[in-house]
Amino acid sequence: MMDILQYTFIQHAVIGSFFASIACGLVGTYIVTRRLVFISGGLTHASFGGIGLGLYLGVPPLLSAAVFAVLSSFGVEWLGKRKEMREDSAIAVFWALGMAVGVIFMFLSPGFAPDLSAYLFGNILTITRGDLLLLCCISAMLVAFFLLFRRPIVYVAFDREFARSQGIRVQLLEYVLMMFIALTIVACLRMVGIVLVISLLTIPQMTANLFSQRFGGIILLSIAIGYLSCLGGLYLSFRMNIPSGASIIFISIIIYALCKAGKSLWIGWKQRKNII
Repeated sequence: MMDILQYTFIQHAVIGSFFASIACGLVGTYIVTRRLVFISGGLTHASFGGIGLGLYLGVPPLLSAAVFAVLSSFGVEWLGKRKEMREDSAIAVFWALGMAVGVIFMFLSPGFAPDLSAYLFGNILTITRGDLLLLCCISAMLVAFFLLFRRPIVYVAFDREFARSQGIRVQLLEYVLMMFIALTIVACLRMVGIVLVISLLTIPQMTANLFSQRFGGIILLSIAIGYLSCLGGLYLSFRMNIPSGASIIFISIIIYALCKAGKSLWIGWKQRKNII
């Protein structure tokens, strides 16, 4: 691994992976605990509409994607609370709208048609200093927010009604967390792309949950597992010349499978030992 760190783009990728692991570890734990995986998938695909609009209007695609994703997250949260529409229906609306708007405006954009695979599957080896700054800022804001509001976030994640009984402004907190989910998704698009970013928000948390049931423990473990997955995926991508985003997710799934199998074997061995 050390021999490839001489390249600047690898250094950027390693630093970006660290900040992305922090952001995804924090937000992803809330997503998995609240069972918001489907919502996150909807926001991920809705952000594609912002990318298309950005290319058409000539503004930075990630900026327009961030605005589009945040507005979509607010829309999903608002529609999901209304009696006349189910939450999964609201998600489907913004999911389909984002993808449709993105494709339409991408092909209406002047000049050559952009490479859709760069946004759909990402490439961590192409992230710039601007991307690193964005990831750093979002990670810092998330760390500060989770430290300041750790207890209310845990209450809302596990039991919203109990949180309300404690005087917590649940709806406001949910809107803020939805905004952070949208911003984290957009910040990670350059790394793994629209198709795979949802995996970065869930698989490390699932792995961490095998070893810890505590909210804080899952966060710390998922950050470490996510970063290990990124480093392993980077190395695999560099050595085999394959897409980095897919490599990162592949390594994260391998880690989950090994941990799951290892835990099952350990539990089985302990049970046999107790019987004997």
